[in-house]
Order: sequence, then structure tokens, then C-alpha cells
Amino acid sequence: MKNQSFAFKVKELRELIGFTQEQLSEESKLSLRTIQRIESGESIPKGDTLIKLTKTLGVTTEYFLNSNVYEDKGYLMLLNLSALCFIIHPILGIIVPLVMWIIKREKIKYVEATGKKLINFQVTWTLTLYLMLIIFQLIVSGLKGNIGYLFYINISHLDTIILGHLTSPFYLLYLFNIFMISMNFRRNYNGLEAKYVPAIPFL
Repeated sequence: MKNQSFAFKVKELRELIGFTQEQLSEESKLSLRTIQRIESGESIPKGDTLIKLTKTLGVTTEYFLNSNVYEDKGYLMLLNLSALCFIIHPILGIIVPLVMWIIKREKIKYVEATGKKLINFQVTWTLTLYLMLIIFQLIVSGLKGNIGYLFYINISHLDTIILGHLTSPFYLLYLFNIFMISMNFRRNYNGLEAKYVPAIPFL
């Protein structure tokens, strides 16, 4: 593989992650001069240097060795839209993008980084949703017991009152997810990198 091709891929991944050369050097435990030489095409890392670099950038060595990587903006946009499966079931919003990411992560440009950001966001969102559901259940159970007992409120009427006030955050959470997917769909369409926040870096 040509040095310039390797250099382009390293720089592309570094910028997608949001690292400067100095940050990549620090995270990978490689010297700044080594990073600069790689990105300028002066050298191709091998052995331990290659392993440290791929681990920090979150790709496999095959990603760099595979010269058949191509651009496909349509697949990137479809990858973003696949997360809308969360509307059917929250777990599907993780599984469907995960499968699409695994299949094409080393074959299409930007799928590696975009997929990671999307999946991390969806996992974070799903955990938030289930945590809210647990809290919601505890609040409803507590209110039904205490308020119903103290004020002799009919429980069926109390359900309507509680649900009306406590379900709003769930609607907002779902709308926020749809907004993030739509925004990143447009960003990929315009050739910009995806930005999914907040997201715990599971991948």
C-alpha cells in the first residue's frame, strides 16, 4: 500500500475523532515526530507502532491494509436513518445500526467513525430511557400510595393526573433522538462528520 494512502487514512480518522496530532501522540504513546512522519507519508508504521495506532484510532489493521475502501454517502445516510428503528423498540435502535456498521466498517469511508458515534449515542439514550422508566414507576407507585391514602383520591383519576405530568420527559427524549438522527443525516448529506451527543464511549 502506498504511503500517502496510509497517511490519508490516519489523518482522516484522527480528525473524525477530534484529536490533534499532539493528542493522538499522547493517547497512542507514540512520539509526536512519529505521528507527523506517518501523516506526511514519510513512513508506514509496523509491528507495535501499528498496533498502538490502530487501538487508539479504534480500527483494525485490516482497515489500513485494505485498499478497497470507497466513499458511499448514501450508505452513511442510511446508517443514520437505521437508528429510527428505536421507535419500534429501543433495542432495535442499537442492533440495526450495529449490524450495518460491522458489515461495512472497513469498506466504506467514514462508516467506522460515524457508526461508533451513532451506536454510542443510542446505547446512552436507551440506558437513559430505561432509567427514567424505573424512576417513573417508583414515583407513580409512591404517589398512588401516599396521595390516594391521605386525600382519599380515586386511584383511577389519580392515574390520569400523574401520567399527564410525568410522561412529558419521555416524549421529549424521543423527539431529541429523532432530532439527532435527522441532524446527522443532513450533516452526512452535506459531507460533514456526524456529531452525536451526549454519548458514553462504549466503543
